[in-house]
Amino acid sequence: MKFITIALATLFIAIDSPQNIATADGISPPPNILLIITDDQGYGDFSVNGNPHLQTPQIDKLASQSVRFDRFYVNSFCAPTRAALLTGRWPLRTGCHGVTHNREAMKPSEVTIAEALHDAGYQSACIGKWHNGEQYPFTPQGQGFDEAFGFNNGHWNNYFDATLLRGSQPEQTQGYISDVLTDEAIRYITAQKSQPFFCYVSYNSPHSPYQVPDKYFDKFKAKGLDDTLAAFYGMCENIDDNVGRLLDHLSQQRIADNTIVLFLTDNGGTAGVKTYNAGMRGGKTSVHEGGSRVPLFVRWPAAKWQPHDVAPIASHIDILPTLLDLCGAKPSAGPKLDGVSLRPLLETTDSSDWPERTLFTHNPIDETNKFPGAVRTQRYRLVKEIKGPAGGSSAKASDDTAKAWQLYDMQNDPGQKDNIAAANSDIVRELSTRYDDWFTDISSEGLQRFPLPIGHSQNNPVELHAPQAFYDKPLHFANGPGFANDWLTGWTTKDAKVWFEIEVLNSGKYDIELAIGCPKHEAGSQIQISVGDQTLSAVVPECDAIEIPLPHRDERGKTRYRNRNWSTLNVGTLSLPKGPATLTIQPLNIAGNEVMDLKHVKLRLRTQP
Repeated sequence: MKFITIALATLFIAIDSPQNIATADGISPPPNILLIITDDQGYGDFSVNGNPHLQTPQIDKLASQSVRFDRFYVNSFCAPTRAALLTGRWPLRTGCHGVTHNREAMKPSEVTIAEALHDAGYQSACIGKWHNGEQYPFTPQGQGFDEAFGFNNGHWNNYFDATLLRGSQPEQTQGYISDVLTDEAIRYITAQKSQPFFCYVSYNSPHSPYQVPDKYFDKFKAKGLDDTLAAFYGMCENIDDNVGRLLDHLSQQRIADNTIVLFLTDNGGTAGVKTYNAGMRGGKTSVHEGGSRVPLFVRWPAAKWQPHDVAPIASHIDILPTLLDLCGAKPSAGPKLDGVSLRPLLETTDSSDWPERTLFTHNPIDETNKFPGAVRTQRYRLVKEIKGPAGGSSAKASDDTAKAWQLYDMQNDPGQKDNIAAANSDIVRELSTRYDDWFTDISSEGLQRFPLPIGHSQNNPVELHAPQAFYDKPLHFANGPGFANDWLTGWTTKDAKVWFEIEVLNSGKYDIELAIGCPKHEAGSQIQISVGDQTLSAVVPECDAIEIPLPHRDERGKTRYRNRNWSTLNVGTLSLPKGPATLTIQPLNIAGNEVMDLKHVKLRLRTQP
């Protein structure tokens, strides 16, 4: 996440009307937008950026035709980057402060690119990974997209023949997921080509699990790479092929000239970082340079921009104001923007008049942590890490564990090998003060896990997933810290409860069912489901949740990403009044050693008074 003063934001958000922009640039009608973002692909995971191990000719070609932002920064993991990209605001302002447990959701009051462009006559589609909320109105269509196809979670477990969502309804697909998403984007572009569109293509690859068709995997195994890296680089090359398909389709439909194409990634690299990282320090989750510097290529042939490299630092919060500026769309009367329009940097190769900026990174761990964090100016990077695995993203949120500020001269030491903080205490003091002021500003409204909305017609039935629950020990997640698709297990004590904070939008009768697993020798426990003073009880039957084999290429994926064939327990019906409530599941007795494993709770609004 990055920062710029309000004065600069006001200076650069100078938006023309659609008529004015058409006259000024000789372009009519307003341009289409194709925004492509990939997941966990670092700056160094492209041949255009010097990677000697893989080839990305389609993306390289796009880069050669584009304005290339050489120092472009995002958050160092997924959901916060997407929140900033879509709103032009720091992620904490939007309510997004994590990647799971519903901390990844944005406030419904946020105004996204889709909503802002809709007022200018644009249609929009979100295709692929969303990761900014799982239930309506936190979903793409709740945040302004006319169409949505993909999934709302942080990752998906199976990349072959996946069951995805069209809107809120499951749809079985055939083929490799990146190919399927490209097919959907091609379908959408064909259907919408006669009117301006915003097509947001959000590939979930090359995020783990590492699954890829044989022809890509075999190519890199033949080079002697291990299974993980062979799969990862294969996924990168598959993305390159699919980007080529999208660009070719724009040409075939004769709309490439007046379509703005943006390509970027959502954070620093993962599996490839130790092999090639373009000389940078750190990868995904790190607050060093390699954690948040990513490529950004912007192409619009009709604008007749000269392809060139942009040296000034820029940020994900700049995408929304830039697109509104280019499309002649007015900012909404919603929350204030933090980003600026990059249009002057697109239109000229001379950036000497561009003002100095200060950008920021913060890794949200929970509702309270101030660190890890970093400050980036054109010359310096100031870094404060926090103890814990994965660059601090799995650390406890305690400022007491934060290390001292580190300072690096990024112009003379781009690999961050020499910490110059001790010799430059005045610079450390100045930049750390900016960080303190910035963090106080963006977190001033406080953070919370939003209650889960129940009863929207746009999302009925609605599933409440285990990672969104609160729970007592000894319950724990089966496969890690509770990322998407995980479940709760270890329910060995009668005092342990699971509960969901909910918001009932429409009063009425709700059918309640659970997705569970319980082997024969554990069956027979009695459980109670309560909402307020209403209760239901049920006996947990024998219902093995059989493991479903997945096509993982790496050994770690076999234990971290697992699917099971869950059984359904229909519990009964409750009459729920409108308003906030707590849905609680607790055992009344335990027949064996454990009550059951819990995957999700599903509520269906059956009748309304």
